[in-house]
Amino acid sequence: MTALNSRTLSDFGAPVSTPTYDRTGIRTGIVHFGVGGFHRAHQARYLDLLLELGVAREWGICGVGVLAQDHRMSEVMVEQDCLYTLCITEPDGTWIPRVVGSIVDYRYAPADPEAVIEKLAHPDTRIVSLTITEGGYNISATTGEFDVANPAIRADLAPGAVPATVFGLVTEALSRRKARGTAPFTIMSCDNIQGNGHVARTCFTAFARLRDPELADWLAHEGAFPNSMVDRITPATTAAMTAELTRRFGIDDGWPVATEPFMQWVLEDAFTLGRPDFGRVGVQLVEDVAPYELMKLRMLNASHQALCYLGHLAGYRLVHEVVQDPTFTQFLLRYMDKEARPTLLPVPGIDLDAYRDTLIERFSNAAIGDTVARLCAESSDRIPKWLLPVVRSQLAEGGEIVCAATVVAAWARYCEGIDEQGEPIDVVDPLRDRLMALARRQRDDPTVFLSDRSVFGNLIDEPRFVAAYRTALASLHTRGARATVVDLLRE
Repeated sequence: MTALNSRTLSDFGAPVSTPTYDRTGIRTGIVHFGVGGFHRAHQARYLDLLLELGVAREWGICGVGVLAQDHRMSEVMVEQDCLYTLCITEPDGTWIPRVVGSIVDYRYAPADPEAVIEKLAHPDTRIVSLTITEGGYNISATTGEFDVANPAIRADLAPGAVPATVFGLVTEALSRRKARGTAPFTIMSCDNIQGNGHVARTCFTAFARLRDPELADWLAHEGAFPNSMVDRITPATTAAMTAELTRRFGIDDGWPVATEPFMQWVLEDAFTLGRPDFGRVGVQLVEDVAPYELMKLRMLNASHQALCYLGHLAGYRLVHEVVQDPTFTQFLLRYMDKEARPTLLPVPGIDLDAYRDTLIERFSNAAIGDTVARLCAESSDRIPKWLLPVVRSQLAEGGEIVCAATVVAAWARYCEGIDEQGEPIDVVDPLRDRLMALARRQRDDPTVFLSDRSVFGNLIDEPRFVAAYRTALASLHTRGARATVVDLLRE
């Protein structure tokens, strides 16, 4: 077993792929907030591919952590000279290990916020990228606006405060750049949010305006916030995965990443100070991301919701187990063909039949080991963004909504906290207590779960949806998930 760092790279022989480029002298042109598994499987890998081509040496990545849980990542980054192992797991069980070298620096903001601010303020920093999760943008679930009441935001806005949030750190750096006559960097969201660039613009300019209206005007006029669509299934790293990496290849890596072969990035080509030549390594640079974004959110992400609650209730705990069951595969195909696809915009260059079939193949990849529990988490954020827009569009056009209504009913049944085998369900959701309290009343009041308008809006007032939902919920209670789906497929 060999510890991974710059000094040991030459010790790893085939089949471990290591950087052929010299990492010394690479400048950091990108500062990235939120160095988790997805960023290291996706954006960092694209940069790694460019560096292998002998280009983009001014675009190395400096990672930044702002949360307490990022401290462990900072330790691993220091110990391993920012190197890590990315393992592509093929459906046949083959692992393809690659040591990625595109992250060349890492800063833990709570330990030295000034160093992070100056890194951001430096002219070499031309892109600030983000994978801070949907919840990281501080959008109020009630108003849909930037949440100025958040105590962390209020603390960062206090006179003389040392910034602690991503908004405070970035805005202080932008203020210094403006004062020094340096153009603003591009803020590039890579989070799984519809219109992620628009959301980033709204949030950062809102924070800046609270601090300094002139700074906000400058950022709004001179800055850039490209939208993007990102896609690569990347489960959380487990102890078992780390141990298997060591067993197979002798690599002692404190935080490796496992991912699928598929990788996609559609990026709006709008940058203030240039960008890497992403097109050379397969990134689709487009004027309008929206069609691709809708395709992914409503077919991939919403299909994850379509399989996870029903699958869990039926006794499955791994994603591939659900999708390798023909009954649930047919349900997914019906949802995608009859409900999701009619709501999409034309998607240039994409064969939607092939895309649909690829999704089924990806979900079926047993080597990924993706868990149903991961897909069931944070549902009150995910369902309203991914699935309910399909329902509303189909209701408006008179289209089919029975699959989506069944998914919502399965979520409600899941939130009762007990599965069909009588085993407890660990409901992981910011609205857990409220949703579970409603779900436990629904055997007597079948529509009570839909009464939470902060989640469902006015869907409880839509008779066609409510009827389909009540039918599905009653069947889930009396006959279970599998029989419910079998009956639906007969219609």
